Amino acid sequence: MAAMGAVNRSMLRDQVRTLLLERIVEGDYGPGDRIVETRVASELRVSQGTVREALRELEALGTVVSEPHRGVRVRAVSADELAEIYPVRAAIEEVAAVSAASALEGDVAALEAEYEAMLRAARRDDLHEMLVHDVRFHRLIVEASGNGILQQVWESLRIEARTLISLIKVGDLVESAEAHRPVLEALRAGDGPRAGRAVRRHVESFAAWLVPARDGA
Repeated sequence: MAAMGAVNRSMLRDQVRTLLLERIVEGDYGPGDRIVETRVASELRVSQGTVREALRELEALGTVVSEPHRGVRVRAVSADELAEIYPVRAAIEEVAAVSAASALEGDVAALEAEYEAMLRAARRDDLHEMLVHDVRFHRLIVEASGNGILQQVWESLRIEARTLISLIKVGDLVESAEAHRPVLEALRAGDGPRAGRAVRRHVESFAAWLVPARDGA
């Protein structure tokens, strides 16, 4: 393979990361399963370095874990761990939504696009694609707040991985997608307190869905 520029390597890494994430979501790789770097590189016809970089990003998201002499494995996450993160995330996104409502001034075209994309993916039962747009929807709100500290803390919670694992436990994808509408409508109206309450209720609903899993553990 010819030498590639930094941009092309970055694109390949993102593609490999997305593919591996999709396989984890769809259950091709289950908790504890090993992801063999050389095997993936050979299958996808990319360098081991590209696969290694993609796996490092997945590890940063908390989706996989690398252990000496054991390689990289899909991380098993307990329901308790997932449930504990949501009150923190809910508080962060509530503050972000209040500020975003003012900053957006009713211009929610980007959020509307992500919401519609979520619905289309949910109706196709495409969990991975829905995840992508779900995370983008929430990231847009946090970014619109203009609060850099909020953004840093939100990113540190590994939202993509948390959302991925949560959605796996949600039976009705369309219902999950539609749950974003009250947030969207409040932001369109420029009502900060209402948007804050809506996003808090939405995020906390994931924790409620996890209760049966915790009780049955």
